[in-house]
Amino acid sequence: MKRVYATAIALAAALAPLSVAAPAGADPQSQSGQSQLIDRVVQRALSQRGVPFVYGGGDVSGPTNGARAAAHTTGGVRGIAGLPGGPAAGIPGSPVAIPGSPAVIPGSPTTGIPGGPLVAGSATPGLPGATIPPTPALPDLTTVGFDASGLIQYAYAGAGIKMPRTSGEQCSVGHKVAPAQARPGDLLCYGPGGSQSVAMYLGNNQMIEGTSPVVAVSPARTSNMVPYLTRVIG
Repeated sequence: MKRVYATAIALAAALAPLSVAAPAGADPQSQSGQSQLIDRVVQRALSQRGVPFVYGGGDVSGPTNGARAAAHTTGGVRGIAGLPGGPAAGIPGSPVAIPGSPAVIPGSPTTGIPGGPLVAGSATPGLPGATIPPTPALPDLTTVGFDASGLIQYAYAGAGIKMPRTSGEQCSVGHKVAPAQARPGDLLCYGPGGSQSVAMYLGNNQMIEGTSPVVAVSPARTSNMVPYLTRVIG
């Protein structure tokens, strides 16, 4: 089945090369106007190649840190059980307590400052030289970059299109098209309903995706892909 999808996308790429920008002022509803919008979206995504991956990073204005993701965790970055200001360990719904002393505030030589945020990438008290890897529960607040859906939101903002922020929401807009009808700008969605990740199809069996370690162009991936692409323009 995966081979069928890959073949279909490759065929679509041969039949649908990257669009050429239409003259300024073209009607957005016309074919040339749609081509212009698609080209803006694709070029805006491509302009971010090499930008670091950050869980929760990116919005309509460009790359950001993981503060957006942190705001959606229980209690924010301070809401870690066992830390000053955090929820009590053992209470249902509370994060798992992190062993050790209070957090290190990046750039500060002092540990154990009450209320200090625990930041991914900072030193772990009691473990010399160790760092805490970013996770959905503990986003990276030091690196600026994109995650998969952040890149898509940024790219479509270049065409004046306001996209939702999560991959699942983005994959529910527009309309569904078969892999054999893939065109540049279409979204490739992964996991149930696109809930795990999203990438942008570029044509010629290539896609661009905000994934670890950096935003990159790669062959269109069909593993775990839903059996359709999402078309936002056209």
